[in-house]
Amino acid sequence: MNPPRAVVVWDEALLGYDLGGRHPLNPIRLDLTIRLARSLGVLDGVQPLTPVQATDDELRTVHSNGYLAAVKQAPRGYGYVGHGLGTPDNPIFYRMHEASALVAGGSLLAADAILTGRAARAANIAGGLHHAMRDHASGFCIYNDCALAIRRLLDGGMSRVAYVDIDVHHGDGVQEAFADDPRVLTISLHQHPATLFPGTGRSADVGAHGAEGSAVNVPLPPGTSDGEWLRAFHAVVPALLRMFQPEVLVTQHGADTHVEDPLANLMLSVDGQRAAHRALGNLADATAGGRWLALGGGGYSLFRVVPRSWTHLLATVLDREVDPNTAVPAEWMAYAATVARGAPLPISMTDGVEPLWTPWDGTDDTPLDRAIRETRRAVYPLHDLDPEDPWL
Repeated sequence: MNPPRAVVVWDEALLGYDLGGRHPLNPIRLDLTIRLARSLGVLDGVQPLTPVQATDDELRTVHSNGYLAAVKQAPRGYGYVGHGLGTPDNPIFYRMHEASALVAGGSLLAADAILTGRAARAANIAGGLHHAMRDHASGFCIYNDCALAIRRLLDGGMSRVAYVDIDVHHGDGVQEAFADDPRVLTISLHQHPATLFPGTGRSADVGAHGAEGSAVNVPLPPGTSDGEWLRAFHAVVPALLRMFQPEVLVTQHGADTHVEDPLANLMLSVDGQRAAHRALGNLADATAGGRWLALGGGGYSLFRVVPRSWTHLLATVLDREVDPNTAVPAEWMAYAATVARGAPLPISMTDGVEPLWTPWDGTDDTPLDRAIRETRRAVYPLHDLDPEDPWL
């Protein structure tokens, strides 16, 4: 029997990554995503892989000993913790280490499925915690499962790994982890750092000395729409991936680029996000031998956006495309109504938008097109690509 083309990591224990109270990173978004995917038949016949906690040795491949100790000790109330813990963004919560290590273990399990040939594609929607640094928490992220998965792929024998981050926030923790490693290409499309946390990821940021070109950043103006976002993506990402020829493509799919997201200012629709998921899947097939590890990320429109966007992501990973005009199942609506506390719910899998885009040709002078030009001029020559050639 041939192995499945794709696997999904999931267990309800992943809902334990709960920063509590009114914190925007509410695990209900994961619960609602899995329930929606099941209601639509996306997960029919799929036996999810059950994660286990990443071990201390595994976590140390990315994080420091002192930081691990701080995460473990913080819930015990031993006084000053530091390391970015105990802040409004990263509050201390019960079993913080265990919950964070389980998310990390899920992404390691997904990486292992690809390394061993169990599957060509793997998804962990609970992952994507891309802000965590070597020795401190940041941006709702305790352990950086994205960086841990990439490190596992490298340690498992992969010689080139590409990481594409489409969260509205810069993928700073992953870039920092591999800024001096030419084996890893990190590409981040995000709202301009002058207007949004974490304030990094400008076009001129191309990686550390000796690994120039390993980092690619596309800072997008607030208000960027589907068509503009897709133009920027296609003007930068495909040519770089074709040149780099990764053995695995790792992607982070924060859904906070949506126009309804309360924490940012881009203007994508669920339809535009679906187009981005599909484009990345196609690029994995075209440039990485079909090997694709897809992770979740941010997203704070808990009821209307994240479940639909990530159900489309799971459907794309599993080659089970959901027609955007599909109605949201009544059973999901009934359950969501019990937890949404009156918040509006979606009625279909589309926002009613056709995410059309026009290719970049280098002639326009809008803020978006200037951002594209600046990124290409900063990075393309480092990969022997002509930044002025619109066909690249």
